[in-house]
Amino acid sequence: MTLVFWCIASVMTLLVLGLLLWPLLKRQESSKKEEGEKTLSVYRQQFAELEQDLKNAVLTDEQYQQSKRELERRLLEETGPAEATPPARVRPVNSRAIVVALAIIIPTISGLLYWKLGNPLAITHPSASSPTVQGGSDYDHQTSEGLDALSERLKKKLEQNPNDGVGWALLARSYVEIGRHADAVAIYEKAMTLIPDDPQLLVDYADALGVLHGHKLAGKPELLIQQALKIDPNHVKALMLAGTVAFDRKEFGWAAQYWERASASLPTDAEGEVRQELLSGIAEAKGLAGGKPVMVKAVGGAAPSTMPGGQAAAISGIVSLAPSLAGKGAPTDTLFVFAREMNGPPMPVSIVRATKQDLPFTFRLDDSTSPMPSRKLSGAGTVVIVGRLSKSGQAMPQSGDLEGMSQPVKSGVDGITVVIDRERP
Repeated sequence: MTLVFWCIASVMTLLVLGLLLWPLLKRQESSKKEEGEKTLSVYRQQFAELEQDLKNAVLTDEQYQQSKRELERRLLEETGPAEATPPARVRPVNSRAIVVALAIIIPTISGLLYWKLGNPLAITHPSASSPTVQGGSDYDHQTSEGLDALSERLKKKLEQNPNDGVGWALLARSYVEIGRHADAVAIYEKAMTLIPDDPQLLVDYADALGVLHGHKLAGKPELLIQQALKIDPNHVKALMLAGTVAFDRKEFGWAAQYWERASASLPTDAEGEVRQELLSGIAEAKGLAGGKPVMVKAVGGAAPSTMPGGQAAAISGIVSLAPSLAGKGAPTDTLFVFAREMNGPPMPVSIVRATKQDLPFTFRLDDSTSPMPSRKLSGAGTVVIVGRLSKSGQAMPQSGDLEGMSQPVKSGVDGITVVIDRERP
């Protein structure tokens, strides 16, 4: 640590010296060049003016030649050797001496000031001045008091504007931060009446209730979590809490599925610790469920699975468009073909994409086309195959989309026929 510090300090000192001293070394030379350039520029302008006066007949040729010779003589006198017009004797400034003096004085004074005003012991003993070691509890206490005061000020403002649901939610989260979970629950209930369908608010409310009930999520917290998942099936915190509920009930298979979905839905900038914690929980839940602990990858495709007997867990067939709808839509409309569980969430367990001009389209769905590692076609049981022509290019159904559906089928079936024969209202 000491060596690194002094290396950094030395490099910074050299950089500062370079920035200060380099102009001093170059100043005299550059000054002479600049003065000469200025002189030449003036005479160039005067020669140009003479040329212009001659063209405009302001000067005769004889006057022009005489003025030109006079300018040339003056130019030679001003730009000729220094011996021709000896300047007044001025005592020269020794720039090199100044550079050497500054190179010695600046590092010396900097070192003395650091030794006098700085803290050299902090280089090898950082804990000596660390607030988390010397007074961590005092610091936390002060922070808690600050949040408490801010929360009370926010509460007073909200009492004047009681319909601000976002403000009440913020106040409840503030109470959670300072450990006032009972107060937070009461505020969450108030916020819920104003914003009833916010999945984040629902899971935060469930979390606070769970802490208040001895870190148990059974009962009302679980209902709030399921309500959040109905609104947003991919809400990460809701999936994590739902997995915790299932794990507490020893439903380890369900716990693994919830956590796999949460892992797949994590944003790309999520902290590595959160991702690793989820993967560790998935492996543990799978192990307790009787399977081998598998480290599930949150990103990337999966290889097609096989069913017992070596049969591929795939469904294939043809999607066609009913003649009555042939004139609707454009050739570039997006075609989605996907498998959806009969008695499960509406999210696809396998999906492929094409365009209207590809119809009739031969498809194959398997685990490699599953959008989420946690929900694969091979584990979905009975599914229906949906063909949808989307004008917007979005997988979410919209009014005006053309759609068709197969009869319920199971993985391993070939030759399915799906006819797109209706328009969504």
